[in-house]
Amino acid sequence: MVFRVIKSTAEIEVLRYVARVSSDAHKAVMKAMKPGMHEYQAEAEFLRHSYAVGGCRHVSYTCICGAGTNSAILHYGHAGSPNDCAIQDGAMCLFDMGANYGGYAADITCSFPANGKFTADQRLVYNAVLAARDAVCGAAREGVSWVDMHLLANRVMLEELRKGQLLQGDVDEMMEAGLNAIFQPHGLGHFLGLDVHDVGGYLPGCPERSSKAGVNRLRTARTLRAGMYLTIEPGCYFIEPLLNKAYADPSLSKFLVKENLDRFRNFGGVRIEDDVLITKTGIENFTLVPRTVDEIEAWMAK
Repeated sequence: MVFRVIKSTAEIEVLRYVARVSSDAHKAVMKAMKPGMHEYQAEAEFLRHSYAVGGCRHVSYTCICGAGTNSAILHYGHAGSPNDCAIQDGAMCLFDMGANYGGYAADITCSFPANGKFTADQRLVYNAVLAARDAVCGAAREGVSWVDMHLLANRVMLEELRKGQLLQGDVDEMMEAGLNAIFQPHGLGHFLGLDVHDVGGYLPGCPERSSKAGVNRLRTARTLRAGMYLTIEPGCYFIEPLLNKAYADPSLSKFLVKENLDRFRNFGGVRIEDDVLITKTGIENFTLVPRTVDEIEAWMAK
């Protein structure tokens, strides 16, 4: 599996290309977005740009185009719910789409308001996820544990939610209780290459899967090596069954500011996903899309 996990120079150039095409296609979707569109129209614009401009005939997985509460459904867009809802004015969009070129995958997620203007609550949640992403992008490099990166992202996000008065108490105690898995019920990311969830995560001689809440969702627990190519995709979601579970559990509910959290019941979710190459000294991020609130608003206003 080392041949799949550590990318060659030629593979890196193909991955760089398909990430660039996918980034540009996401930007085209953001430009085309208008309240009243259907989710499948956003998917169609991504497919059109990827093929017509980038020469990518295929995508690497079924496009996820969730708006409003659909943005909290982690693998929305399947045949049972095929990106078929109208996008309401003010809804948060979470679009997870990646083109495929020569068999190599991209996997990028952009989150933004359909009308191009963040509300105060949307800004709060988005910036919490962005802070988590930025922390990992600044810390990931050869020799670093991927488990530690996941925990770093979760800790930073919970701290931002605490500052925003959605949570209260000590963040380390929140992590120990497993509150991080209520708001991000998936791992930080995964290997990427010939498959969108590429192989090599749990091999003989490598760290085994943890049973700890949140960490048990990771697709690998390995120590990072130069040449690995992964997604970094922290997220924050307001999922009704998970919120109800937290409210009913005294070890979790003590951290929740219910009067503030309740207004997020129909919020949906935010995910920010980048495709990155691990180097000896850091990362090279192949994803090139607007990421800050100001960048997104400026791009959508053009």
